[in-house]
Amino acid sequence: MENQNFLGSGWSFPPKFDKYSKSVVMDDGLVDIENSIRIILGTYPGERLMDPKFGCTVKRMNFENINNGNVTRIEEIIGNALIQFEPRIKFQSIEILSTDEQEGMIILQLNYTVITTNTRHNIVFPYYLTEGTNL
Repeated sequence: MENQNFLGSGWSFPPKFDKYSKSVVMDDGLVDIENSIRIILGTYPGERLMDPKFGCTVKRMNFENINNGNVTRIEEIIGNALIQFEPRIKFQSIEILSTDEQEGMIILQLNYTVITTNTRHNIVFPYYLTEGTNL
């Protein structure tokens, strides 16, 4: 794959350190964009003290039924968060790949275009409707 440093770079997620150079491992290009999307969707507003508005409120949809109206609402919430916090992409749509109401999980495919290269990409994101427990 060609060098895409112009798309930006950032810390790998989860953070890793190179044992030889003793520095933070950096990701760039599409990997950095995908990590950024996962961080945005996994962070609830208020969790970052220095940026309390950062994140996505999709966790508000926990315990809701899986129906067309709620899927539209999830798409709206995720779309707004990505528009606000990931300027390198243009959010296109969400497709539901599978649902497991017994496990409380929806597998979402987020479709987006990288603005600088005008290329379409997607990321598969597991959204859990219930918190992980040992029950």
